[in-house]
Amino acid sequence: MDLNADLAESFGRWELGDDEALLRIVTSANVACGFHAGDPGVIRRACAWAAREGVAIGAQVGYRDLLGFGRRFVDMAPAELTDEVLYQIGALEALAGAEGAEVSYVKPHGALYNAIVSHREQASAVVEAVHSYGRDLAALGLPGSLWLRLAEERGLRTFREAFADRAYTPEGTLVPRSEPNAVLTDPEAIAARCLRLARAEPIEAVDGSELEVAADSICLHGDTPEAVTIARAVRDRLVAAGTTPTPMIRR
Repeated sequence: MDLNADLAESFGRWELGDDEALLRIVTSANVACGFHAGDPGVIRRACAWAAREGVAIGAQVGYRDLLGFGRRFVDMAPAELTDEVLYQIGALEALAGAEGAEVSYVKPHGALYNAIVSHREQASAVVEAVHSYGRDLAALGLPGSLWLRLAEERGLRTFREAFADRAYTPEGTLVPRSEPNAVLTDPEAIAARCLRLARAEPIEAVDGSELEVAADSICLHGDTPEAVTIARAVRDRLVAAGTTPTPMIRR
């Protein structure tokens, strides 16, 4: 099972998360590309640390929304969205390349991630960007999303992810952050759920029903207060159960 985390989300003097510590735990890094978070120095450092630890690098592309941290939907023309996603991948590729690394996959962030679960025009626009960029980039996203379905139709490799610390609706989508209990905080409970995900066992949805979530990777958010503690608890639980975290993509 792959463990991924959202990283490089600091900006200037505003610091968010402990990238270096998380990169000793996870196996894939969703690196911000400067639109929702991250500045060139922060992004390059994250790439350097990822290269040092043998962690796969993914482009976490999002809406151009620093103020809203990319968590606000932006209604934009598909062609414009395609160009903005291409721009972000290229920027990350340059900074990763300077550290002897490369981008392996694309994972949309925040509101864009949620939008392209069902928004056909925007999902198609993001797929077009990844396909146009080339270099055999893979797509990481929510199981059953239009984003992954359309990516697969265009010949892209696709990987499904589950969320360690986010509540799920009975339909398999994420409970909006604006709703109560949308984010889980108990490290041991999160670790136990991740072991169930790794074993392809059902987890509990927000209404108490059982939900099956097929996953190739588990996302550990890097911006939560106890992110490093949670990540260690998850990794330790998987290793103790005989599941060694490994990158979903190896170059």
